[in-house]
Amino acid sequence: MDEQDVQQQVGLARRGDEQAFLRLMKHMELRLYRIASAMVKRQEDVVDVMQETVIKAYESLPQLREAIFFETWIIRILINECNHVLRKRQRVIPFSEIRPTVNIAVGTYDDVDMRQVVDQLEEDKRQLIILHYFQDIPLKQVADILGITESTAKTRLHRTRKLLSRWIGGEDEEGRTHENR
Repeated sequence: MDEQDVQQQVGLARRGDEQAFLRLMKHMELRLYRIASAMVKRQEDVVDVMQETVIKAYESLPQLREAIFFETWIIRILINECNHVLRKRQRVIPFSEIRPTVNIAVGTYDDVDMRQVVDQLEEDKRQLIILHYFQDIPLKQVADILGITESTAKTRLHRTRKLLSRWIGGEDEEGRTHENR
């Protein structure tokens, strides 16, 4: 479904065409599932997040200002639902407990599972990386989804890449390697 088809289906769905809404959900299903899976991990949570996203999107579709923003809008709903599940789960791990799990010796980049490393990031940084790199969503759209400016997204992305590079390179926040500590 191309952009014009999506806009047409949104218009129909807003006028009460349930089949148009179902076509939109089918179009977005895989993308939403991948984002939810990357964020909440547990299959039962992914299912809950997907269901809540569909319900909230259906109920609030009349509030969508412009059909062109449908994909960004529904991804934002999904992310909010993921964040709600994560807050309920209270999955907050102190940074001091996380760092040892991501220290990787220089020269073993082939052994790095980037998803595991990214999972150790703070929520806002993790969302940015997942959406932009793992889901191939353009940075401008990611910024819209996260409710930030594109320049803020670029800055955060740059800082997060530097942080990941240090982690993978085995450096702490001050740039010291394991041997220099």
